[in-house]
Amino acid sequence: MASETDHSLGEAVAARIERRWATLSIVIVGVLVGMATYIGIHQATMPQGRVETADPKTLHLSGEFVESNLGSEMQADGSVTVRAIGQQYSFTPQCIVVPAETPITFRATSADVVHGFLIEGTNINTMLVPGYVTDLPVRFKAPGDHVMPCQEFCGIGHQGMWGKVKVVDKAAFRDMAAAKRRLTCVD
Repeated sequence: MASETDHSLGEAVAARIERRWATLSIVIVGVLVGMATYIGIHQATMPQGRVETADPKTLHLSGEFVESNLGSEMQADGSVTVRAIGQQYSFTPQCIVVPAETPITFRATSADVVHGFLIEGTNINTMLVPGYVTDLPVRFKAPGDHVMPCQEFCGIGHQGMWGKVKVVDKAAFRDMAAAKRRLTCVD
């Protein structure tokens, strides 16, 4: 009889422990669903403060992203604005020159499909969506070269879609910018 009592006591303990774990699991799932609901509602009622659009059909013909306006440009306040376009299967410009220790704003868009804009060795990682302008403020700490692959599958030639970001000394960049309004690595 002692073994039957021990057995029923063990079953009761196991059932109590299972109920506690089941309750804990349900509470965790409930909290996660609540968080997802709150974030979904909050994002629906609080959209981004500023969304810029660009017509992908006319990017190269007029406006901010014409070919003569692409590359790095020194602003009057000393900051740098970089304009670029992603298209199957390249970035324009292919190589971007920026100064170290300077506020930089990348303004980029896509001419055709969604492309990834990733600069290796940094925390810069965003998407270029046709019809929308990506505005990304960054700062590079030191000179060096960074590979810029497309990390969003954009078609059969995706694996060959690479660019380069060349970070140079601030003084060297200023000298280059004095000689030419728009800069790329091939200048």
